[in-house]
Amino acid sequence: MKLCISEACTMPANFADDVAACAEAGCPALEVWFTKLEQHLETHSPASTSALLADKGVALAAAAYQGGLLLSQGEARKAHFDHYRRRLELCEAFAIPTVLLVADFRQAPQPTDLERAVVSLSQAAQWAAGFGVTVALEFRAKDAFCASLDTAIKIVQATGEANAGVCLDVFHWWTGPSKLADLDDLTPANLAHVQFCDVAGTPREVAADADRILPGDGDLPLVEIVSKLQSIGYEKYIALELMNPHLWQAKPHQVWELGLTSMKRVCDPASLAN
Repeated sequence: MKLCISEACTMPANFADDVAACAEAGCPALEVWFTKLEQHLETHSPASTSALLADKGVALAAAAYQGGLLLSQGEARKAHFDHYRRRLELCEAFAIPTVLLVADFRQAPQPTDLERAVVSLSQAAQWAAGFGVTVALEFRAKDAFCASLDTAIKIVQATGEANAGVCLDVFHWWTGPSKLADLDDLTPANLAHVQFCDVAGTPREVAADADRILPGDGDLPLVEIVSKLQSIGYEKYIALELMNPHLWQAKPHQVWELGLTSMKRVCDPASLAN
């Protein structure tokens, strides 16, 4: 397993600041927030951006998020897929191996949603394959559709696409309808990306993204999850993802240093003794 940190942890900072903070903290990779990279490229060339990453020794582990692909129809679907293609071009240009997808918002699921989602995710995976990219479907605990790990795995498996997998965000696993037994259905083939955080003292029903805290400081069984990932031979990235406004007030390099230390404490305790 490889560790990285999401740019969501330092949302007010720009892409260049995050790359610098990542390098200063000794973190080898970051999870890109698409909008930050796109804004950076408005004033910087792809060549200079690649040079920045190479100079700092920072790899781009994954990119978040792309929505609107699974359930949209007509002109809205075309617009979302056009946007998605441009982002796949970014992934190819910067060697980003994984793009994270989220299911479309639904007030109430329709009987045809599951079938439509499978068809659309299949197409999204086929497009991504042409750019050398894996797609990772993330379930969202409070959504009406694709709210559980179990459903996300079923959708991914139904596509039959080798480069389609799920994103296990432990926050959504903990706060939604997912069950501990759902982790038994994870395999190296269907698990494309993992996101870690912790939550302390907040009832699951009301926990929000702002309640995410550093791993190891809360109630989530992260050590047990790490053990599960090790047992199935998971070798891809685990990203720290926090949307905590209190952390956003700190300097980026401080957040990255704290974040990397907390991730090592939970995922690789032996590294802290070196």
